[in-house]
Amino acid sequence: MRREHFLLGLLAAVLLALPLALDRYQTSVLVLVFLAAYMGQAWNVMMGFAGLLSLGHALYLGLGAYVSAALFVHFGLSPLLGLFVAVLICVGVAMAIGALSFQFRIEGVYFALLTIAFAEVARIGFDHLKWTGGAGGFFLSVAGSQGQWWNLRGGPLFFYYVSLAMAAAAFALCVALRRSKLGYQWLAVREDAEAARAVGIDVTRARMSAVVVSAAMSALGGVAHVFYYNNVFSAQIFDMSRSIDIMLAPIIGGIGTLFGPILGAFILIPLGEALIHATQALGINAPGAKAVFFGLALMIIIFLAPSGIWPSLRKRLGIGEGKP
Repeated sequence: MRREHFLLGLLAAVLLALPLALDRYQTSVLVLVFLAAYMGQAWNVMMGFAGLLSLGHALYLGLGAYVSAALFVHFGLSPLLGLFVAVLICVGVAMAIGALSFQFRIEGVYFALLTIAFAEVARIGFDHLKWTGGAGGFFLSVAGSQGQWWNLRGGPLFFYYVSLAMAAAAFALCVALRRSKLGYQWLAVREDAEAARAVGIDVTRARMSAVVVSAAMSALGGVAHVFYYNNVFSAQIFDMSRSIDIMLAPIIGGIGTLFGPILGAFILIPLGEALIHATQALGINAPGAKAVFFGLALMIIIFLAPSGIWPSLRKRLGIGEGKP
């Protein structure tokens, strides 16, 4: 345990001081890494802890982004306050999906299809909602607002520490959840729902709590996303490819583990950036070239570590954290 605490402390110290040695572009890449790690943890709560496969998790990311941005642009409400509204809306939608699913025993791949359907409905809806820009996108003004931290206005260095704090907070929350009574209930439901019912666990309540926690976390990710990029497009943020991006970090790192989403993000985001530069340097300008090489890299990773990189790595490091 002391060794684990020492490694975590050393990692925290390195990450806090790291921007001093990085340029603007490298700092921006790490912002994307931390945001990916954060969203990976949010998705991992549902799938990794409770066994609920969500293929439309971009729904909560997009709702969080649009709600906070609309409140800021139209009413001047700080995103730190708009976040609460975004979380409430995302939780309400998540409860509606959960109630529909669990009431009619919609499970497994059918639950996953339902999440895709809701994300598609949101994409089409915001595509036609002129109040938030419609299909042309919704843009945040940056004129005269730089440096206003309470409005999440700042450059890459500012968002580096914001995203780092988010990733660290998500990790700490997941540690607490997994060690809690609720975390053990999620484990029981994930492994065998009928056996969990037999020992007195309210399976519906446990699953609903996982959906709500994951949606609330994802709402915060959406707020950070839109205020970092200063724009949001419904066709992009609600697209299934966005949901896949959210899933990839915990899948590659190790589903159900605490460090898996973090490690996966540190591998996938720099890998994607490196492939962009590599294809440009090699003069490969064919559409989809980066996706092909990225897919090949993922196939190699999955072949070498079918259960995720972290479960294999932790054994070599002698660290006890694995799947719950």
